[in-house]
Amino acid sequence: MIRFVQYVAFPLGVLLVWQGSVEVGFVRANVIPGPIQVVTIWFDLVTGLTGEAARYSATWFDHAFGSTWRVLVGFGWGVTLGVILGLLIGLSRGFERTLDPTIQVLRNIPVTAWVPISLVFFGIGNPPAIFLIGLGAFFPTVVNTTHGVRQIDATLYKAACMMGANERELIVRVILPGALPSIMTGIRLSMGIAWVLVVVAEILAVRSGLGYLLNDSYSFYRNDVVIASMLSIGVLGFLSDLAVVQVRNRLLAWNTMETFRGQN
Repeated sequence: MIRFVQYVAFPLGVLLVWQGSVEVGFVRANVIPGPIQVVTIWFDLVTGLTGEAARYSATWFDHAFGSTWRVLVGFGWGVTLGVILGLLIGLSRGFERTLDPTIQVLRNIPVTAWVPISLVFFGIGNPPAIFLIGLGAFFPTVVNTTHGVRQIDATLYKAACMMGANERELIVRVILPGALPSIMTGIRLSMGIAWVLVVVAEILAVRSGLGYLLNDSYSFYRNDVVIASMLSIGVLGFLSDLAVVQVRNRLLAWNTMETFRGQN
């Protein structure tokens, strides 16, 4: 019960302050609708039973599905490429000199600056959206993977070499397990960034998804639908993060006794 209270106390307090501000007129309801109004709209977005969301009634699942699969596909290619290049950069000074400076330059360019290039190369539709999401997911993974490889205890590596481990065994038995905590941190960050970028990607390139719903409802001054879309992205992102954490905990079960509070 104490743990449950700790989890819900702060968000419940935020909701109460939010609703109270609307009730007393500190915040105008037509500008920032209260949580009760947002939940009502959210219910109609999902079920279409009340008609409160008008043209958006019963469209939530279609938009949520569109956003989710774009995030997963973009996240998938960005993370896969990030892990591979991160391992190469971390293992080889030659790859580090060849690839790392370019990656460090490119990762400082805002993803929104890539929008014109993505539209020129991929046109309108899902490809540019998936490209932008994957691009954002790529950089945290490659940087954290590189760091994970470089911080492996040299004594463990030398001990494995002295015991006769070949190159494949060194990678599979020493380097990957040693770098895995950092790799999973990068993957977790990438998942969050992928959901952040879904709004930018869907505003520009497609006509479905929660990002599109948010932008379209804003153009009709339906701030209740805007906030419901924002919270939907937050909830789906939170559930995706929980899935990554569960995978991380299973993969790093061997490491829980060696870290502070058993976390990585």
